[in-house]
Amino acid sequence: MLIIYALLIVMIIIWSFSFVLVDIALEFVPPMSIALTRFLIVSMVFIIVDLYFFINRKRQGDKYNKKKENLRYTRKEWIYLIIASFCGILLFFIAQYSAIELIGPSLPALFVCLLSPVVITILALIFFKEKLTKVKILGFAIATIGGFLLVTGGDLRTLTPTTPNFLGYIYALMTPMIWAIYSIITKRIIRNKSNFKTLKYIAYFGTIQLFIIVILNNELLIFTQNFFNIYVFLIGIYLGIGCYIIGYFIWQKSQKELKSSKGASFLYVEPFLTLLFSILLNRTETILLWNIVGGVIVLVAVLIINYK
Repeated sequence: MLIIYALLIVMIIIWSFSFVLVDIALEFVPPMSIALTRFLIVSMVFIIVDLYFFINRKRQGDKYNKKKENLRYTRKEWIYLIIASFCGILLFFIAQYSAIELIGPSLPALFVCLLSPVVITILALIFFKEKLTKVKILGFAIATIGGFLLVTGGDLRTLTPTTPNFLGYIYALMTPMIWAIYSIITKRIIRNKSNFKTLKYIAYFGTIQLFIIVILNNELLIFTQNFFNIYVFLIGIYLGIGCYIIGYFIWQKSQKELKSSKGASFLYVEPFLTLLFSILLNRTETILLWNIVGGVIVLVAVLIINYK
């Protein structure tokens, strides 16, 4: 159990820095091109790994064929994989990267990391019948107050279409909902399946979806011109190998071995680390004191929700 918690800490550090790196990459390419760069690199890594395993399978022959029967996905699981890729890659990263482009790295990190545990816990109560206690009800009530301050900064006008950062806030607000749906879907898949294979297929489907969107959005030229830009490429490697292959593997492993709400509660550290990295690298921010206060209140609520 201690190993899982240690891995979650590593994951949070990796993910925290990613928001700032995306903010830097946005100086060169638009959001969807960054997402495609990330997942094209991920897919290439998985293809190389697949080739390695293919060679090993040829050597093993019949031994592997007996194991293979237990690893096949059902039709229902393939549908879950496609939905997971659509939510967890296409929708999530378009929303998150667009939010970072419009309002800086820290607010999107606050939104997804502090609101996701609450949404995930609510969905877990519905789909996995995890118990709703009086303590959890108290936690949700506190989270509502904190969520209001976190999202609005104490001013409801923030969410009116006439405000300059309205669209950025809407994109940021979408991310915890999308992430929660992705987490619940993948939890259903990984009960009896390999984390590695699940991540691989989600990445393949997500890459195809992103490629189609980049073409439809007339971004293919700017994507190809900047794919080997040293900054974009290195950030793509970090986001792909560090955040997705390593980070998502740890996340799904935690979802498999811990309660949904307990694994999700580790996300609350991430936005504060992101803010620290953003300040250190002198990135532009739109975050207000009341956003941070709201984040701290939501953090307290998450601790209450997960209190035993």
